[in-house]
Amino acid sequence: MRFDLHDGFPAVTTKKLVWKAVVSELLWFLEGSNNERRLAEILYNDKKENLIDKKTIWTQNAQAEYWKPKAKFEGDVGKIYGVQWRNFNGIDQINTLFNGIKNNPNSRRHILTAWNPAELDLMSLPACHAFSQFFVAKQKLSCQLYQRSCDMFLGVPFNIASYSLLTHLIARECNLDVGVFVHTLGDYHIYHEHFNQVKIQLTRSTKKLPNLTFETKKLEKYKIDDFKLVDYDPHP
Repeated sequence: MRFDLHDGFPAVTTKKLVWKAVVSELLWFLEGSNNERRLAEILYNDKKENLIDKKTIWTQNAQAEYWKPKAKFEGDVGKIYGVQWRNFNGIDQINTLFNGIKNNPNSRRHILTAWNPAELDLMSLPACHAFSQFFVAKQKLSCQLYQRSCDMFLGVPFNIASYSLLTHLIARECNLDVGVFVHTLGDYHIYHEHFNQVKIQLTRSTKKLPNLTFETKKLEKYKIDDFKLVDYDPHP
């Protein structure tokens, strides 16, 4: 799939995208956190002590029976995306991306990966959206993502939005415009429990894409409410 980010932000319109969940997860990844309760803090803008009953999209993984023997603390999800992004065997891939794109934009090595074979058993969920590459051409930043396992109803629309937002963030940090987002799918599937919802979704016509707006800040200063989808009018 290929999305020109100048045509609008590729938020699904045949159903509603849970935008705050997308933004909060990406900010959480960018922090390098392995604590699901920290994600709750970002999402609900409150201290974790006040969020005992509040769930996130990673709560199920953090509390899974298969994972509990490996968890080191409540909320531990292991060495998943954010950990790998910010500390892949000692390498901060995000800073490496920033430096590489700024100083050698034509390089073919602008890579971000969460697939660390040595640590797959230390993840509550091994990376599904595993490998992305960034390209600079004509002062525009593009991204290509390879996703090994693709939940077409829930996961894929979420991942399209997440990596499109990441492309915007990196482009802004590197004083570039945005180009295209290319999404390559490996094993793509629809779960049985989603069949009826998918049938309804397939009857709907797509709508005009919204536009993304946000002010420039240091990466660690961004909050959920900094990111707005303007004129987003999806089907319910």
